[in-house]
Amino acid sequence: MEQYIVNGSVFIDGSFQEKTIGIEGGCIHILPKEETPAEGAAVYDAQGKKVVPGFIDIHTHGAVGVDVNAATAEELGKIGHFMATQGTTSWLCSVLTDTKEQTLWCIDEFKKHKEMECSGANLLGIHLEGPFLAKEFKGAMPEHLLKDADVELLKEYQEAAGGNIRYLTVSPEIEGIVDAIPAMKDLGIVVAIGHSGADYDTSMKAIENGAASCTHIFNAMKLLHQHFPAIMGAALESDIYCEAICDGRHLHPAVVRLLIKTKGLDKVVAITDSIMAAGLPDGNYKLGVNDVVVVDGDAKLASNGVRAGSTLTTGAALKNLMAFTARPMEEILRLLTENPAKLIGVFDRKGSIAEGKDADIVILDRMDNVVDTFVMGKLVNR
Repeated sequence: MEQYIVNGSVFIDGSFQEKTIGIEGGCIHILPKEETPAEGAAVYDAQGKKVVPGFIDIHTHGAVGVDVNAATAEELGKIGHFMATQGTTSWLCSVLTDTKEQTLWCIDEFKKHKEMECSGANLLGIHLEGPFLAKEFKGAMPEHLLKDADVELLKEYQEAAGGNIRYLTVSPEIEGIVDAIPAMKDLGIVVAIGHSGADYDTSMKAIENGAASCTHIFNAMKLLHQHFPAIMGAALESDIYCEAICDGRHLHPAVVRLLIKTKGLDKVVAITDSIMAAGLPDGNYKLGVNDVVVVDGDAKLASNGVRAGSTLTTGAALKNLMAFTARPMEEILRLLTENPAKLIGVFDRKGSIAEGKDADIVILDRMDNVVDTFVMGKLVNR
């Protein structure tokens, strides 16, 4: 083995256990009780600490002064390194609705990044948030760039990305979207619904046609009414996953509890929806083409005060979720690990500590703070 993690309380199969982990070729090996680290081997002593699966963030627009829509290949690495220090070991870069030229540029920088040696979180693919979104619920999306369903455009993007567009947010009421969802899935893309005022029937039809998730549930969508349950009612009643931004601003703690009670622990995915201000002080920032002002960690559009992403990290989201719900870590961890891995189809190699899986591991102290992170078996310098 190249590396061992010893003396920690390891989260395996839903509980914390005293185990020794061996790392070889970037993969996890669970050592039998009688086996000890080889003499002279590299050993990480996790005495008094928790050893948990790396967190997976499938919806984020940036951090530490870098906006995904303007990020070079090197700058994507800067985001990834910061994220790793916060517990994220895998992520999708979320490209906000932009011009075709800029979107293709973002895709090209992603591809360049994938060819680089990086020391941070593993960038698994691209999340396109738009452009097939409803203007009425655009949030921070540039309205003039929103459009009806266009599978040919999406094919062009996916071909340019070499099949690495993994996730797409669409509004069910947009012309042609419901019927286009099967074709989008055929491109290898997981489809989420959101930024929408769609009625219940239209939303359910989108789900029946293959939509698998709801983008930042409760935010940027028509709210549930007893006579008109709308997209929110469809998302809550159906078996799709629901993204949740658990920063205490986008969702009241009681709403987080209600969401988990309604959907179950296995259908909620904790996201950050972070912007370039994450990890930095209050001030003026960008989100795509938008000017954003951050006050007391709360990001809002300068133009109209609409909330525009967050400054949240996955490590903070874990602690918030436990505080909001009074549930133990053993229950909450899956919202940041197993659930996103299953949603985007990587649970065969990520999302849990298990024999043969990628050695994406987070070390937490007694106060549940992230103290160290391993990505593919390599300890990330903080």
